[in-house]
Amino acid sequence: MEDLEFKLRLLFAAFLLAISLLGLTLWSSRKPRGKCPPAVPGLPVLGNLLQLTEKKPHHTFTSWARKYGPIYSIRTGATPLVVLNSSQLAKEAMVSKFSAISTRKLPKALQILTREKTMIAMSDYGDFHRMVKKMILTNLLGATAQKQNQQRFLREHMQQNMMSSIYSELEARQSTDGINIRRIIIRELFPLVLKQIFGRDVDSVYVEELGTKLSKWEMYEILVIDPMKGAIEVDWRDFFPYLSWVPHKTVEENMKRLDRRRNAVLRALIEDHKKLADPSKEPNCYLDILLKEATHLTDKELEMSIWEPLIEASDTTLVTAEWALFELSKNPEAQDRLYREFQLVCGSETVTEDYLPKLPYLSAVFHETLRKHPPVPIIPLRYVHEDVELGGFFIPAGSQIAINIYGCHNDENEWENPNEWKPERFVEWEKGEILDMHRTMAFGAGKRVCAGAVQANLIASTTIARFVQEFKWELAPGEEESVDTVQLTTHKLHPLKVLLTPRTKSH
Repeated sequence: MEDLEFKLRLLFAAFLLAISLLGLTLWSSRKPRGKCPPAVPGLPVLGNLLQLTEKKPHHTFTSWARKYGPIYSIRTGATPLVVLNSSQLAKEAMVSKFSAISTRKLPKALQILTREKTMIAMSDYGDFHRMVKKMILTNLLGATAQKQNQQRFLREHMQQNMMSSIYSELEARQSTDGINIRRIIIRELFPLVLKQIFGRDVDSVYVEELGTKLSKWEMYEILVIDPMKGAIEVDWRDFFPYLSWVPHKTVEENMKRLDRRRNAVLRALIEDHKKLADPSKEPNCYLDILLKEATHLTDKELEMSIWEPLIEASDTTLVTAEWALFELSKNPEAQDRLYREFQLVCGSETVTEDYLPKLPYLSAVFHETLRKHPPVPIIPLRYVHEDVELGGFFIPAGSQIAINIYGCHNDENEWENPNEWKPERFVEWEKGEILDMHRTMAFGAGKRVCAGAVQANLIASTTIARFVQEFKWELAPGEEESVDTVQLTTHKLHPLKVLLTPRTKSH
């Protein structure tokens, strides 16, 4: 009986595979209305999957762009995919042709993690996206919100705490293996985000669903680290939709476990906040505003509305600051030039956010770091829901679009020696002005431009400035070779370790 059942399953699988291959053949044989992008040769059924096994697809996509051009098509199993590798094509897709490719196509892991696209970065463009993005820009991450005294006080307090932590580590350190800069940044960046969202630095919370009290850093693991690891999990069934019925629970069950733990912590934090909040007082944090003004949000939408800024501010800002400090430590001439700019513009005054518009080389350091180390190297796939033309090529409805930001930033037709970290490419020296900041695609473009761009710039730029103004930076032994990243991200695999020398005796 079991043998018969197995044979029937096998026969059914073969039938589905045949039907899917027929559908794929019919899709690919449709007469195009125009010239199609060049196709990267692949294998039958598998397509180009085996060529993407290194888990850094942005590198592979970029190397293919040098051979096949800035736009080409590949197949990942049964899925046709068009890859864009130039800023011009990316802007065309994200701005002028946005209406034809505004929806998302998410793998199973991200569907679970985003709770079926209930977050701005992954939602389809529509009423929900516009409403939630307006809320977060108006009250938390937008330029006006960032100018509020409370917001600025929190950022300045964070900067001062980081400086104190560095001096404490310098005084206590006996060995020469370097200071872990990532740890110092995280210890202040995560509490900053907690204060912005909950109005206080949450030291602990009891999570009834988990039956335990969690410390702040246990929350950090559950809310930030675990989801970031889960987001890069790959389920091979995503590439073969016709085999989605095949049991393969490892990735899916792991994501569901992460999702349950994260949601339990978010619910506990919200309920804890409600108990402490005073309804008679004016809102003093983002959650207060959501509870008062966004009563139409479901519980799930409310939870995701506070989780999204929490994880994004805690991770992407860290990635940019850490790589900028790595590059400055590796390039003493650039570091000296930046320090001289501080001396010229600020004199003996501490660099603050007020000085940022007067510091063109600092801005160039920030944008060049985003160019070489974009926090999101490939934008989550977009779905083509109507026939469209990109770069002079016909893209049929049903295709998916991968915008390779890493490839855009390494396009040799736009960037001279793109492998070099060279802030000067963003500065017009004769005028002391910043060149077009939007030449990079790090924050996206058009209606889906990143909501956190302003805060990321303020925090990362001021952090870099304070650190370089007060210390001379050198890489710890072995650090120059430590450039590997976490799979399909640009998150530095190992924390940055540096040797620091105070520039003055007074602090």
